[in-house]
Amino acid sequence: MAQKFGNARWVKEGYLDNRIADSVVGQITFAVLGPVDFFLSGNLSGEIAGKVIQFRNPKFLDDPYAGEFLEDFAIPHIGKVSMLAFDPHPLVSPHPYFEWFSLDQQHYRIELEPDDAWIVMESEWESITGESQRIREALVPRLGT
Repeated sequence: MAQKFGNARWVKEGYLDNRIADSVVGQITFAVLGPVDFFLSGNLSGEIAGKVIQFRNPKFLDDPYAGEFLEDFAIPHIGKVSMLAFDPHPLVSPHPYFEWFSLDQQHYRIELEPDDAWIVMESEWESITGESQRIREALVPRLGT
């Protein structure tokens, strides 16, 4: 069963950067845990492939109860993309859908409302590039592939 992070209420904000093929790096802020660096092998899908996306969850709840569910969540977080898309399935309305597996095969999923995520304009990439490079350099050697 996938961990949905309390129906996304334990996910505050973050970004995912797929400007380098077959790698998605970024940072997601969770309740209790704070910011967590990510490196996932794979790509964003559809209109967001090869782009940088950001998201912010207006339903975020910094619930101390989240710690009981997230205590085993790997920090930093390394894994493999299952699906990272804004339009995940033709039978459901488009919405941000982020699904991946950790290195130890834990299955995770975050679903947000349509307006909670957006593509970052190229003119704004500079503010993310340094952080993405830091994460990539730190975590690529740990990917284990």
